[in-house]
Amino acid sequence: MLDYNFDLTAIWAGIIALAIFAYVVMDGFDLGVGILFKFFPAGEGRNRAMNSIAPVWDGNETWLVLGGGGLFAAFPLAYAVILPALYAPIIAMLLGLVFRGVAFEYRWRDPRHRALWDAAFTGGSIIAAFAQGVALGALLQGIEVDGRAYAGGWWNWLTPFSLLTGAAVLTGYALLGATWLMYKLDGEPHDRARRLAWSLFFLTLGAIVAVSLATLTLEGNYYANWLSRPRLFLTLPVPILTTLVAALFVHNMRYEHHAWPFVSALLLFFLTFIGLGVSIWPDVVPGALTIWDAAAPEKSQVFMLVGAAFIMPLIIAYTGYAYWVFRGKVGTEGYH
Repeated sequence: MLDYNFDLTAIWAGIIALAIFAYVVMDGFDLGVGILFKFFPAGEGRNRAMNSIAPVWDGNETWLVLGGGGLFAAFPLAYAVILPALYAPIIAMLLGLVFRGVAFEYRWRDPRHRALWDAAFTGGSIIAAFAQGVALGALLQGIEVDGRAYAGGWWNWLTPFSLLTGAAVLTGYALLGATWLMYKLDGEPHDRARRLAWSLFFLTLGAIVAVSLATLTLEGNYYANWLSRPRLFLTLPVPILTTLVAALFVHNMRYEHHAWPFVSALLLFFLTFIGLGVSIWPDVVPGALTIWDAAAPEKSQVFMLVGAAFIMPLIIAYTGYAYWVFRGKVGTEGYH
């Protein structure tokens, strides 16, 4: 029997899910640019690739702060359990983001060591993307909870499944980066990004299938959430729509569209995110804590919801304005 209770706690779960998805797709493509950075020749190609994300990359990470802060405020018990379980990949992710942020600024100011900063930019992007995927896999495979605390060890996050999800996220971000560069660049860099996008698309599809099948074999309710009746009738559209979006991507690539492959890649990420929600709902720590188990007191949620009602529209507004101002292709002398 299906039983959905959409109350204040569910609203907060939706807000945090929105923030995490916004971070994944927005910071995902600029991490993807970093992952692919070495595939572009030093000089104009790399400069234009970096300029394509220069106006938005730091603003994209606002959503990471909102998602993490929202989890701490709205679901403090989940935060207290998840963070100790994922210390290693989270620390690796943050260090990767620091490396790429420093490299982003220093490569322009220190041309003598530009090759070093380019390597730091690529390495930081790879580490951050892979660590995010590992953290996702570690969460999905289950976290040991004893009472109200994490009961596992330091290395529990490291399994073949978490490494698989790490590789999948790394590949998916690279696909977002390649399609973003198709959209923002022209000439030879555009053609190079297009060739990369073709290969990364098929790798990403393979990764989606592999992770989906592996998830069904994990302990927990994943198999029942996807394949038991009557949920099957609600979950079946997800793989069907994913297949249709994959076909749309191929169509857009064959007709050499510039922007639409990026849109198709975003839709593909959206459907995988929906699939993730299907797998774990209503848990926030799969198999251990539901969103209601981990929720803050109702008065706290109401207080924070008032703040979110003011802050989120501002974030969306200035983010949208930044993308609008810096729309168009990135040429050798900037935007045009």
